[in-house]
Amino acid sequence: MIKIAILTVSDSCAREQREDVSGRTIESMLTRNKFEVCEKKIVEDDLNAIADQLKYFCDKVGVNVVLTTGGTGPGPRDVTPEATNDVSERIVPGLSEIIRAKGWEQTKNAVLSRGIAGIRNKTLIVNLPGSAKAAKESLEVILDVLPHAVEMILGGGH
Repeated sequence: MIKIAILTVSDSCAREQREDVSGRTIESMLTRNKFEVCEKKIVEDDLNAIADQLKYFCDKVGVNVVLTTGGTGPGPRDVTPEATNDVSERIVPGLSEIIRAKGWEQTKNAVLSRGIAGIRNKTLIVNLPGSAKAAKESLEVILDVLPHAVEMILGGGH
């Protein structure tokens, strides 16, 4: 069973001014026989708050994968990629590259996503876009790769 944490990065969701549709969408896509959602959190678009929550999921909870949603655009408060980069020991560029490439087929605006993927300790962190539709489409692209990625991060073969 792959242990997952979902981190929604959104000022309006953190202030309870908007529902966390993206986080719920991501959770609904994770089949119960393969993935276990251990924790879900919402934080504001704040570099330190995001980094602290990522470190908590990776270092204290010890999940296999953290899926973030939100904060990946070019806006002034979109800092999820920077927080992910700050806490990651290694970057996994292929995941974000394929997410943007496949997203391009749906909307040209997908190239504006700055999401990245990285590894901290034995946890894979993947930034997904903030809209429920884009988060769903992005996760669909990489969902089948996650079990193998986790196996490799944990020391399994190629």
